[in-house]
Amino acid sequence: MSRDDLSKSDLYESVKTLIETEHPHIHLPQQKLYTLFSISFQYMLFRSTKKPGSYLIRIEDSQLADKLARKSKDLSTRRFMQSLLLPRKIKFNKSMFYLDFFHIGSWALTAEIPREKFQGALIVKNANNRPMMELEEDGEEAVTNAFPPNYYLESLLEFMPKTITIAYEQDFGDELKQVNFPFIKKEKDRIANGVTISREIDVDNLD
Repeated sequence: MSRDDLSKSDLYESVKTLIETEHPHIHLPQQKLYTLFSISFQYMLFRSTKKPGSYLIRIEDSQLADKLARKSKDLSTRRFMQSLLLPRKIKFNKSMFYLDFFHIGSWALTAEIPREKFQGALIVKNANNRPMMELEEDGEEAVTNAFPPNYYLESLLEFMPKTITIAYEQDFGDELKQVNFPFIKKEKDRIANGVTISREIDVDNLD
């Protein structure tokens, strides 16, 4: 356990908040990416014990997935993500967890799963604003304008009974209910060794 990990009380109370939020589609807009991922992931693990089925973890790209596996704010989330990275699917009790990314070439595995088997999805967007991606024949990523900007999420809303989307200061309209955790304070400008770091910089997402 890292000294920077979430306290058990903060993690418990935050997961409890998500359990008590009745809206099926939740948006977490605060800036602590690794903290929010730990909370959301632990919620999905808990949900999977109550509603067994298929669960999707959709992360913007593999680089961010690797960072989440290393920097999430609780040990069990880090270990689970490290095990999920390579096979991109893993069994947990009576449920299966799947990993894909924002480019559609990574959706082949999850596309084969009957929609009615899904019980939840966790979507994680980085702080940047990249468009949807697809894979060309040579395997390289290419930008495509064939999809709406939020297709990585909108493609799930019509059949996924529960979604949690982590996206810093994004606006998804009324379809998603914003939830904020009081222990995460709004960033102010930080002063370090005489240097001012703007609150617009996602410090929690830096190496």
